[in-house]
Amino acid sequence: MHSARTKGSMAINGFVFTMALRVRWSEVDRQGIVFNAHYLTYFDLGITEYWRAIGLPYPDGLAGTGSDLYVAKAVANYHGSAGYDDVLEIGVRVARLGHSSVTFAIEIRREGQLLTTGEVVYVNADPGTRQAQAFPARVRQAIAAFEQSVELK
Repeated sequence: MHSARTKGSMAINGFVFTMALRVRWSEVDRQGIVFNAHYLTYFDLGITEYWRAIGLPYPDGLAGTGSDLYVAKAVANYHGSAGYDDVLEIGVRVARLGHSSVTFAIEIRREGQLLTTGEVVYVNADPGTRQAQAFPARVRQAIAAFEQSVELK
């Protein structure tokens, strides 16, 4: 269940983009809660839908730029647990856009209760050499226009 929201309908304070996701049976462990590693998948789903929402769906949004994105860091902090059939609200925003890296801040909530916070840092690089390079102007512009409050460096 994906229902993306964009600008103007923030379900999570401070997040311009949110999406809903229903917990599936295969994501619940023996304890009856979402297995911790699935939260990184939820982060990835949220970021994928974020790119789509800003008009640059991955990977086609980078096509022709000579760029690709590589994860450099992923952090998840657990504050509560979700269970089978819970509807989660995933908030994604760009916390920092540097010369060649982007930091996404993520929150996952259930009915307003904070369950997980995290960050994922991607480095923009040449796919052939995998050496960091500046973000293409159209990517920087799309993020800045969507976020309006991101720290651009």
